Amino acid sequence: MADAAYGLWPLVVLNTALFALFAASFFHPRTGRDWRAMGAFTAFLLALFTEMYGVPLTVYVLSGWLGSRFPALQATHSGGHLFNDLIGWTGDPHLSPFHLASYLLIGAGFWLISAAWRVLHDAARTNRLAVTGPYARVRHPQYDGFLLIMIGFLLQWPTIPTLAMFPILTVVYLRLARAEEREVAERFGDAWRDYARRTPAFLPRLKPPIPPVAAPPHKRPAGRRS
Repeated sequence: MADAAYGLWPLVVLNTALFALFAASFFHPRTGRDWRAMGAFTAFLLALFTEMYGVPLTVYVLSGWLGSRFPALQATHSGGHLFNDLIGWTGDPHLSPFHLASYLLIGAGFWLISAAWRVLHDAARTNRLAVTGPYARVRHPQYDGFLLIMIGFLLQWPTIPTLAMFPILTVVYLRLARAEEREVAERFGDAWRDYARRTPAFLPRLKPPIPPVAAPPHKRPAGRRS
């Protein structure tokens, strides 16, 4: 098919590398834990772009089951936008409501990762706990950023492997966040406990956050609380 756009393995490698490097430039991984977070995100990207430009496994699996009800579900690049097919979208798939929402979520995710890193970097330079900016709303804004990016990609190109990977990666980030919190709690003591008491881990409260209390400096620099 002229619109198949599959078997393009150089595009799989190029897109995976570009988005992974782009994310790393915002995230600035330093520790082994940071690189595990980046590795999980890169695995998600590889699975996504393999189906987007390599082999449309999900479309092949679903076309026999849903093909009679959704004629647009074909092994073409346009057919890979499954949510568009399910609502009968006939226009440019890149301008569908799902795709436009995905642009917003992906952009918001990269912005959140970058904004959180700037706050964290400034706090580390002065040996203080990061409690301002995105950290005033949630304790782990950078992990939230990764999750927003993945949700955005799922809206525009859902696949069986990435849908299966998403809850697993969510658990991975949750475990990494808990390990980081144990280290920061040992380092900052009461300042951390006060901050953790009034600040949710991942989902911000609807009401305005309680103004942060400046944490005292510490002899060791603050570690990454993504």
